[in-house]
Amino acid sequence: MLCDIKNLRKEFLEYLEIEKGRSVKTVENYGRYLSKFLEFSKIKGPEEITDETVRKFRLRLNRQELKRKTQNYYLIALRVFLKYLARRGIKSLAPERIELAKVPQRELDLITEEELGRLLNAPQGNGLKSLRDKAILELLFSTGLRVSELCSLNRDRIVEAKTGEFSVRGKGDKIRVVFLSESAKKSLKNYLEKRTDTNEPLFIHVGNRVSDTSRLTPRSVERIVKYYAIKAGISKKVTPHVIRHCFATDLLSAGADLRSVQSLLGHSNITTTQIYTHITDKQLRDVHKAFHSRRRLTN
Repeated sequence: MLCDIKNLRKEFLEYLEIEKGRSVKTVENYGRYLSKFLEFSKIKGPEEITDETVRKFRLRLNRQELKRKTQNYYLIALRVFLKYLARRGIKSLAPERIELAKVPQRELDLITEEELGRLLNAPQGNGLKSLRDKAILELLFSTGLRVSELCSLNRDRIVEAKTGEFSVRGKGDKIRVVFLSESAKKSLKNYLEKRTDTNEPLFIHVGNRVSDTSRLTPRSVERIVKYYAIKAGISKKVTPHVIRHCFATDLLSAGADLRSVQSLLGHSNITTTQIYTHITDKQLRDVHKAFHSRRRLTN
């Protein structure tokens, strides 16, 4: 008996949410990517998914001038769906038939050590807002947290972190341990001592209205970082993720091993962490400095 593709899509998304524990946002994205494939292909059953169907879909994505990385999101969703079908013994295209598009190596947005220092010191004064913003910047650089992870923190997590470490729940519902530098500890202490409210969120809006004492959103933190980058005279675009890059490159430049940095960043795959190595390979820099143009200097 033929299986209805729309019902299978619905069951697949439920499987992702319930059995695989994927976030609501991830499930929504997979649903959107699959819907676009189904709308384009107009197939009614999984047995109609063929190499040719996928080829035509890839051609459509490419002609819409989508970035290859974005095209791969659609292909990954389709491949995971096909794996789900295979697991249930439902006849369709083999998942391994779908190859992802090659994407150019990712370029990192970085600021210099001197620019980072100016950024961290940009919040001045003892007002609650300045103390909050100083704590945000110091915490981002000390832990390498994603902005969504930072915004989800509650104040009791920091108060209980007497040893300077605490756990955070990241992507894929994975828990990892992060550590506070002395600067971050001091900034958080000053900020929390200034707080007079009893609200649960660690970082809140600061204002005169009661409604202002609500949890900061990732967009709010992005605006805060941008404001202080401009104040510090940094012409490059600076985001919370740029500070996360600085955290990783700082560790690797100081000699930390890749596996440790992978754990601290919460990367599930070490290939994601490897984007930093070509920037932080001190050995290659030393070789270049010691040997490049050496003959010219001795002549």
